[in-house]
Amino acid sequence: MEGIMVVFDFDKTIVECDSDNWVVDELGFTERYNQLLNTMPWNSMMDTLMKEMHTQGITTDDIARVLKTVPIHPRVIPAIKAAHAAGCDLRIVSDANTFFIETVLDHLGLKNCFTEINTNPGYVDEQGRLRILPIHDFTKTPHECNNPCPPNMCKGLVIKRLLSEHNTKKFIYLGDGIGDYCPSLRLREGDHVMPRKNYPVYDMISSNPMLIRAKIHEWADGEDLERILQSLIQEDIIISSNGDNDNNVSRLFEFDCKLGVLPVISHRALPQTVCWRF
Repeated sequence: MEGIMVVFDFDKTIVECDSDNWVVDELGFTERYNQLLNTMPWNSMMDTLMKEMHTQGITTDDIARVLKTVPIHPRVIPAIKAAHAAGCDLRIVSDANTFFIETVLDHLGLKNCFTEINTNPGYVDEQGRLRILPIHDFTKTPHECNNPCPPNMCKGLVIKRLLSEHNTKKFIYLGDGIGDYCPSLRLREGDHVMPRKNYPVYDMISSNPMLIRAKIHEWADGEDLERILQSLIQEDIIISSNGDNDNNVSRLFEFDCKLGVLPVISHRALPQTVCWRF
């Protein structure tokens, strides 16, 4: 394989919360959110809330200001920057929206690290109102996935496309939610999946880990994320160098200098048949 593609979820993976809920709560719309919840599809509800915020004088600048205070583990930013500096192709596959994600990434200085963001469209219309639409218009045609994906987005289909377009790359997928289970099933032997421990995707994978062909690496927080991701990248550098020790040392030294830390202790994947409890 040639190179690594690292695919991140956004909410509760890059940032430490659900960005939709963060904006709603911080701008004082929690009660209205609770009234609308379960009365319409999620994207329609968020679009309605953005309309009501606009009507009440809340601007997109106000929304961006709140997004810039979203919590993030301090080790996630250097982990992303180091992976990008090491030559990894970084992507995002998220059920958030472009406005929220790009605002946060711009603020953190991470936007240029990512080649592609796959998410629901979020844009400012001619009236200055933030609009949020589904990436897949399920009112016209369903995405026909039998896994527990939301109707507006099947992340597994995104991963299927990326695997087809970049089949020589090794994939590392990081996520936390139910929607991250389908892409985990799409990964191949030799790929890696990093489910966040004690989150829905971890529970789903652990219920039958033999369904996952990729190596499984659980993580609990940003420190784990950084350590495991760095270890997997270093491992690929060694393997892809085909025994060229001088080249190995040079590339590892370059990677560690970019990361700004000493080389990490090697990391082992969890044996699917031993370490998962049913």
